[in-house]
Amino acid sequence: MLPLPFLKMHGAGNDFVVLDGRETKLMLVPEAVRQIADRHRGVGCDQLIIIERDGAGADAFMRILNADGSESGACGNATRCVAALLAEETGLQRVNIRTISGLLGAEILGPGLVEVDMGPPHLEWGDVPLSGPADTLHLPLNLGPVSDPAACSMGNPHATFFIDDFQHLPINTIGPLLEKNHLFPERANIGFARIDSASRIRLRVWERGAGLTLACGSGACAALVNAHRRGLAARQAVVEMDGGELLITWAEDGRVLMRGQAETAFAGEWPGIL
Repeated sequence: MLPLPFLKMHGAGNDFVVLDGRETKLMLVPEAVRQIADRHRGVGCDQLIIIERDGAGADAFMRILNADGSESGACGNATRCVAALLAEETGLQRVNIRTISGLLGAEILGPGLVEVDMGPPHLEWGDVPLSGPADTLHLPLNLGPVSDPAACSMGNPHATFFIDDFQHLPINTIGPLLEKNHLFPERANIGFARIDSASRIRLRVWERGAGLTLACGSGACAALVNAHRRGLAARQAVVEMDGGELLITWAEDGRVLMRGQAETAFAGEWPGIL
């Protein structure tokens, strides 16, 4: 096959290989995605993003493929990156991007600074989804030092555990087990949140299909929503992750807004696909 041009982008360190599939439709098998995402033998990324044409009126359709080759419904950091690209192409300050989980609006606030309307959180057990009826504010789930998470969907399933510190938290051990717990029929993103104040949250996220990432935009949204539901945080907070900070707002009308940087690291060509 001909070389495949790509951009390497990131939002708060959550990194992506971005491909343009608007002129030529790209059909990548999971093994090809895993090969590109490999940090030692490929380009390396948390998710592979394909920008496609949208037939229903949006500025583009964004396909999100996890590093393990599975497909994801939403990715806030990737949405900011794609929005920045589309705005640069078109000169628009506002763009609409469709994903398999729905339509996301984004606004360019400054150079590299993008705010995405992630829509309202879904709080019912069947919408997360969970495997059966449960109180999404207090899930009957514990493993090692963590217990009693809250759950919601931000286009993909999230469970947030509230912790006191990260020093002795074995995320790489418990993360994959919690991700695949029987409560989550579609697996789940697992957040570990420390509430530093009503307006500041420290967060680390084990992402389904990607592992421990430097940042997770939808996970930051879920952490703020779940913390506010528990009475632990205000409706707006800075969420600090390993790779940077995002400003998350759960507006009174129910929408969750995520503001942060979108950056291009480099451009390249992948020499071939399996």
